[in-house]
Amino acid sequence: MTKTLFVVDDEQSMCRFFELTFTHLGYRVITASGVSEAVSIIDKEKYDVLLTDMKMEDGQGLEVLEASKKKNPDTPVLIMTAYASTDTAIEAMKLGASDYLTKPFNVEEVKLVIENQVRTSALVKENIQLKKQLKQVQSFEFISNSEVMRPVLAMIDRVAQLEATVLVQGESGTGKELIMRMIHEKSNRSQGPFIAINCGALPENLLESELFGYEKGAFTGADQQKMGLFEAAKGGTLFLDEIGELPLHMQVKLLRVLQEGKIRRVGGQREIDIDMRIVAATNRNLEEEVTEGRFREDLFYRINVVPIELPPLRQRSEDIPLLVHHFVHRFCSKYSEPIKEIHPEVMSALLKYQWPGNVRELENTVERLIALTVDTVVCMEHLSPKIRQVIGAPIVHDISIPEVGFNLEDHLEGMREAYLKKSLKICDGVQTKAAELLGISFRSFRYYLSKVKK
Repeated sequence: MTKTLFVVDDEQSMCRFFELTFTHLGYRVITASGVSEAVSIIDKEKYDVLLTDMKMEDGQGLEVLEASKKKNPDTPVLIMTAYASTDTAIEAMKLGASDYLTKPFNVEEVKLVIENQVRTSALVKENIQLKKQLKQVQSFEFISNSEVMRPVLAMIDRVAQLEATVLVQGESGTGKELIMRMIHEKSNRSQGPFIAINCGALPENLLESELFGYEKGAFTGADQQKMGLFEAAKGGTLFLDEIGELPLHMQVKLLRVLQEGKIRRVGGQREIDIDMRIVAATNRNLEEEVTEGRFREDLFYRINVVPIELPPLRQRSEDIPLLVHHFVHRFCSKYSEPIKEIHPEVMSALLKYQWPGNVRELENTVERLIALTVDTVVCMEHLSPKIRQVIGAPIVHDISIPEVGFNLEDHLEGMREAYLKKSLKICDGVQTKAAELLGISFRSFRYYLSKVKK
């Protein structure tokens, strides 16, 4: 989609420069020659980035900034001026400017700054679009009748309005990220972005540049400036998942960010103020990690201001029927299936199983049952052998065979075809994933599929 750059400057040569430069880069460029014209255009046009001069004949660029922020609060605004001063920059930033440029400026630098702001704008818009989805996601993990969840849910409401750092500890799959999303949605920062990063998912050298960003030339391959997640989360929440995986040298850097509220990009000299709430989660016992010297004690106390312990699913088994029925409705809708019934024997088995993968494992199990069960009732034979074996249920059940009109080969072919089609539907037509879902080799999958097509 074509991006739109809005330039406000009473120097026509400057407007013409931006038109020529950014039209060539694929942008749509609109211009205004003064404050009055700019304010009029703001009411009518949509744009991705606004670039305004500070001093013009009919007014100040700050007036344009205020008008834009009032109409389009999430759209980045850049100030350019030939009269740069610290006071001017501070005033502009307080009013919501994303950055400022000093005339005369380097053309390549301007390109990089604007392209960075376009990416940030896209990220903010994506977060806004995801809010409806987020509200749908919010409810299902915390449909709960269990006593152990009540203090957790009460704590969410209490801490949401605070700026204190929250640390959620719990096993994998218990819903730690969802807790953080709910806190963000109930907070005064709900209109800002919610950005999550798994601290254990990136190599050490990439983690720092992802969080802090970097300047052009900071290292081999850094051919342009990049904003990090600390800056991208401006006005919102940054969620550091699996913070226990953070290397010790990165723990030092994070501690400084929490203490000073400033960052410095990799390869940069300028300190940048940040405005976002940091929250964290881990499946490790951080107190033990501190004792073993793998986690800094001072950082632990910094992030553990408001601790929340999330219980595993096996400690709130009374929630399983509620969660199962919710997942059944969700996945029947997803796969355009009529609502399927869970046989009481299956529900009993689900209650007996210990769920080492917690709610995430239960969700995946129900999705698989709904997607691959041809019948309208989910029975014991539809459960995975793993679950049946763990709970001590027989792997093979009695089956009924009609006295007449039954052909085993036809029956098996029909069942195989149904499972093949279902698996392809689940995996969006990706055959390798469908084969994995069915627990067969890709070669076998292709063979069975060729027989169906014949």
